[in-house]
Amino acid sequence: MSVVARARPPRAPPFIDPPGYARHRPESTLLYQLVEQHYPAFRDLRAEAGRPLPDYVQEEFGAYLKCGRLEEGFLRVRCESCRAEKLVAFSCKKRGFCPSCGARRMAETAALLADEVLPERPLRQWVLSLPHALRFLLATEPEALTLVLGVVYRTISRHLLHKAGLAGSRGATGAVTLVQRFGSALNLNVHFHMLFLDGVYEAAGAGAPVFRHVAGPGQDELQALIEQIASRIGRVLERRGLVERDMESAWLTREGEGGPLDDLLGSSITYRIAVGPRSGQKLFTLQTVPPRVQGLEGDASGAGRAGGHRTLRPDFIWPCALRAQDPIPGRHHAHRDRAAGFHGKVGGAGAAAADAPDAIPRRIRPA
Repeated sequence: MSVVARARPPRAPPFIDPPGYARHRPESTLLYQLVEQHYPAFRDLRAEAGRPLPDYVQEEFGAYLKCGRLEEGFLRVRCESCRAEKLVAFSCKKRGFCPSCGARRMAETAALLADEVLPERPLRQWVLSLPHALRFLLATEPEALTLVLGVVYRTISRHLLHKAGLAGSRGATGAVTLVQRFGSALNLNVHFHMLFLDGVYEAAGAGAPVFRHVAGPGQDELQALIEQIASRIGRVLERRGLVERDMESAWLTREGEGGPLDDLLGSSITYRIAVGPRSGQKLFTLQTVPPRVQGLEGDASGAGRAGGHRTLRPDFIWPCALRAQDPIPGRHHAHRDRAAGFHGKVGGAGAAAADAPDAIPRRIRPA
């Protein structure tokens, strides 16, 4: 053997996956198989009923069915040292329900928030749930979503400043809000997950602001916040003409025939079957209710227990549910990353994260 031959680096066989790597094969997942099997019939059924799916919905489904499939396009990459080669399929990069692209975006969002946005201060996650009518409004009217989120943020911010004994001109707080559009049953459930500073910054003249910690809310404080949020949301939406109300009831004001997805949205919000021979029937679900929130909806008085940091009053015009979770230590990166990536994705696996935060994996930094 010549000297030149001995100097050559060993060449790996082509298309050999490195240890620990497995190519994404979406066609083997249950979600992909269900979409591939039933989506064409569902699309045709909507078209025959005179309510075709919007173009952006069809594009989302079409892109998902092509995501990760080699026959739809790929890159051929090669290691410069061992010369091993592999094929990397194109991804759809959509924001709807693709588990692969959603998980990647979740990891990237968590890394951005934990490393570059969130300060080294204690954080607390506040979760606000909304009644069915408001879920429908916020799902179909982006303007209403912005208005409601602004009301919630200002109300909680003022609460923290007031508890710290500061006026708005002398202090400030901050939050990052992730709007989640689905619930634990993949039903349409627009609600807010807000990572608030567990305190406020006090202006210290020309010097750097001083952080002042604020104790967590109690039952009475949560109840007062719910009342303020419900009242202010009602006034804001009424001024914008999105809601009308009288002394006894309130209702949404929508003109025209509505959107092509309104019937589907309504069925999803109320846990009903939308199409097919069982259309309109209520879904039967089995679930485990944590002990600390049992009685939340079954309490005759309508007042939920604050032991789980949630409170509810059904006699409100707009009943809401507010939960303030335990604080996240300022320098406990594992918990901060978990909270930051808690709902930083749009869809995919782990959709029940709203009810099981401990099931969320730790952050995975993108390569």
